[in-house]
Amino acid sequence: MRRVTLNLAALAVLVVSVFPVYWMAATAFTPTVDILSETPSLWPARPTLDHFATAVRAAGFWTFWRNSLSVTVSAVLLALAVALLAAFAVARMRWRGRRGFILMVFVAQTAPWSALLVPVYIIARDADMLDRLSTLTLVYFVTTLPFTIVTLRGFIAAIPPELEEAALMDGCGRAAAFRRVVLPLLAPGLMSTSLFGFITAWNEFAFANALIIKDQGDRTLPIWLSTFSNVFGTDWGATMAAATLFMLPVLLVFLVLQRRVASGMIVGAVKG
Repeated sequence: MRRVTLNLAALAVLVVSVFPVYWMAATAFTPTVDILSETPSLWPARPTLDHFATAVRAAGFWTFWRNSLSVTVSAVLLALAVALLAAFAVARMRWRGRRGFILMVFVAQTAPWSALLVPVYIIARDADMLDRLSTLTLVYFVTTLPFTIVTLRGFIAAIPPELEEAALMDGCGRAAAFRRVVLPLLAPGLMSTSLFGFITAWNEFAFANALIIKDQGDRTLPIWLSTFSNVFGTDWGATMAAATLFMLPVLLVFLVLQRRVASGMIVGAVKG
């Protein structure tokens, strides 16, 4: 009975979590007449691709898509590069101020970033950094950095130092031992943190809306999603189609990284 109860509870959570996503995708394929019907159906009786055509042909779609992809990938790569060095220094080395640095990282991770929206806007305004994708990239980089450091620190600490010492005894330098021994074993951590950073930066709305004001060509996809309206109100079909297209990159990244996380756990674990 306990197992059945837990399975039913898990199934209920799954349904509640997945249903909004399903409803979004189903609405994207539903004609406008059926969307506005008083008796909605769970499955579109007459599927259509008109809403996707409207979304793709909308002004600025590919520009905003490129902006989001550029900002997200740049922020994730920067966070991984900096966090990898910081996490290795925290996990493997002993230096003055190490505990204070770790505490500072944990505090930064728990800080509500939405509360920093106004200070970040004022700093960007005074530094003449508004309406720039580089500013948005920097903000996303800072946002994802604490979590990346904490996560990679745990992965590095879990790797036995004896593996590095064995590589050093075999003639490898510190950098070569890290590249050949530690880095392959860090694949699960790198994939997990990059996935989190990608989702965080890709879906972010508040900072993108506050920092990109005048230059509409530098806006990102979350801001673009709010533009589907006409004289009759919001075009729900096009909005849901655009949201479905917006979700696809995250889904693809998750599927690719999920496959590599499992395979990366055993790479380099055996010393020949």
